[in-house]
Amino acid sequence: MDSGMECTLSNFANDTKLCGTVNALEGRDALQRDLERMERWARANLLRFNQVKCKVLHLGYGNLKHKYRLGGEWLESSPEEKDLGVLVDEKLNMSRQCELAA
Repeated sequence: MDSGMECTLSNFANDTKLCGTVNALEGRDALQRDLERMERWARANLLRFNQVKCKVLHLGYGNLKHKYRLGGEWLESSPEEKDLGVLVDEKLNMSRQCELAA
């Protein structure tokens, strides 16, 4: 799946994450091209991504929060996501994770 990818792709079990630095339009376009590559790979291998679980987590101050598509669907943006059991928010703040653990 990672052949020709411009951004960082990580896989663990059935979780796939695509990460990239988007501080210019080139970064946004690279991320979108990689999403399109992933969708083509899935179709060629008769697989589908669960669109409901596919989210965009925008990190960093001043993030322009670009929109992205996977297949023909726009991906929803999320202020926080769980990654391997750890809650990660857009500011990389751990207080919510600590609240849930307590």
